[in-house]
Amino acid sequence: MSPVSGSGRLVLAATPLGDIRDASARLIEALETADVIAAEDTRRTHSLAAALQVKPSGRVLSFYDQNEVGRVPQLLEALHNGETVLLVTDAGMPSVSDPGYRLVAACVEQDITVTCLPGPSAVTTALALSGLPSDRFAFDGFPPRKSGERKRWFAPLASEQRTVVFFEAPHRLADTLADAVDVLGPDRRVAVCRELTKKYEEVVRGTLAELAEWAVEGARGEITVVLGPAPVQDTPDLDTLVAEVKQRVADGERMKSAATEVAEAAGISKKTLYDAAIKSS
Repeated sequence: MSPVSGSGRLVLAATPLGDIRDASARLIEALETADVIAAEDTRRTHSLAAALQVKPSGRVLSFYDQNEVGRVPQLLEALHNGETVLLVTDAGMPSVSDPGYRLVAACVEQDITVTCLPGPSAVTTALALSGLPSDRFAFDGFPPRKSGERKRWFAPLASEQRTVVFFEAPHRLADTLADAVDVLGPDRRVAVCRELTKKYEEVVRGTLAELAEWAVEGARGEITVVLGPAPVQDTPDLDTLVAEVKQRVADGERMKSAATEVAEAAGISKKTLYDAAIKSS
């Protein structure tokens, strides 16, 4: 559907991760001209504008995780009144593990124009620096804080064939990498990127075991972790899998459940294995 006639527009703008020189000319113009600036931290946004020698002409409102739901109706009203709303977070791209998704979704639902001023993103910057495969990747936000939940969070990544990027707080990094070793094994490739674009930028690459040991000494600053894809496992031939199913049946297991579990472990069709097992019986 076409945008509502006479409505304003929401502008998502990426802000520098650390180096102020990464600010785009379009960001500078938007900060100066937007009717409303929705900022994750108004103090940081004012500091950013001052560093860029920009004086915002519009209203600067707070827009962070705890007030996002309540603030959306106010911003939608401004947009319906024809105003331009600029959405910025502390660093990087709004909506990427930062406030913004709910407002964007509401604008889409109400046919309000949404546009984006591209720029810095810790996700893609870390991915590019990691030295790990970047043709296919996923972003998983922050892992759970508790070890048990975190291990369950890592479990599906044991067979993930894409590179996975996630954020972590520096004081939890060592425990998180130790949990990853327990679930994913010590040899999975990983890169830890910290303080991207800042004075003390550092990228540490190695195995999970190596970086878990390194992290025990403590890491400071903003952390982005890039986990390499799981190694490709050779699939046993069908005759070998059928033999495994028949052995489990001989040990008292039902044919269907044995075929299902063996097929899932091998990554092949359950029906194909079940039919082959039945045929050979």
